Amino acid sequence: MTVRVGVIGVGVMGADHVRTLHAVVSGATVTVITDFDASRAATIAEEVGARTVATAAELIAAPDVDAVIIASHDSAHAEQVSLCLDHRKPVLCEKPLAPSVDECASLVTREEHLALANPLISVGFMRRFHAPYEELATAIRSGSVGTPLLIRASHRNVTAYPGGNSTDTVTNSAIHEIDITRWLLRSEIVEVSWHAPKSTSMDTSRRDPQILMLRTADDVLTVVDVFVNARYGYDVRCEVVGETGAVSLAPSHALTVDASLRSTATYPEDWRPLFADSYRRQLQAWVDALTEGTRSPLASARDGLRAIEVAEALIVSMNNVGAVTPVKNS
Repeated sequence: MTVRVGVIGVGVMGADHVRTLHAVVSGATVTVITDFDASRAATIAEEVGARTVATAAELIAAPDVDAVIIASHDSAHAEQVSLCLDHRKPVLCEKPLAPSVDECASLVTREEHLALANPLISVGFMRRFHAPYEELATAIRSGSVGTPLLIRASHRNVTAYPGGNSTDTVTNSAIHEIDITRWLLRSEIVEVSWHAPKSTSMDTSRRDPQILMLRTADDVLTVVDVFVNARYGYDVRCEVVGETGAVSLAPSHALTVDASLRSTATYPEDWRPLFADSYRRQLQAWVDALTEGTRSPLASARDGLRAIEVAEALIVSMNNVGAVTPVKNS
């Protein structure tokens, strides 16, 4: 069986998904593409031998589309995922599942009412498929550093995408740290607080950097700095401090050069070099589950809901002078 995949949105991430599916994922072929920029869609479609359609609704309903990838603007996710449920088509939606708790909760409720053995919605939290994070999780769960007490994490970009604001930093960037904290600790985040130092002069559209504090039900505290205009490179850090030791990701620079009496680290410009294999493994796992008729091993719709519930609590704290804020579960 070959899974015929339709891709909605072929900007940076969507185009990468199309090319990865075409070149290195077995058991799938990209058949239909759509994007608000028709010329961009046509260019990518020509690369892989796919056809284009004018709208997401047309793509989802297409008879030559078995499953859908959504890489459109965050604001379109809820409507497009809902259409996939209408047509009973499996969908891999890039994070966030939807920008609001109400939208996410509605999708979860609709999917659960279908009572399918294999739920249709998967969410693109690809860090769960990043080998270093998997090794970090294995170390934690083996007890090699004792009971976890504290996580210190960083998420830094070269520059922010235009058009965003302080809440977008949480819902679009820090959402990864929210999900990976839950996944690493196997414990729900129950309260949060948001803080910010003096903001960079490089971006007046948002508070940047931001400091997020996440406390899980087992009383482990995660402290995250998110700096989307860090300038020096794309950099992701994570250290788990336990009762008897600590374990952390290796530095995320792409290359170290030792020459002329100096050592120079070169960072990637964005997330793609660092997480390319994670995206590949995630796509392959999704396609394998579809071809085998098994449950998707990716993050679920409820995982997407839990992440946006935490994000919403952080935004409440942001608007309330950093007050400690409980996470409300829908």
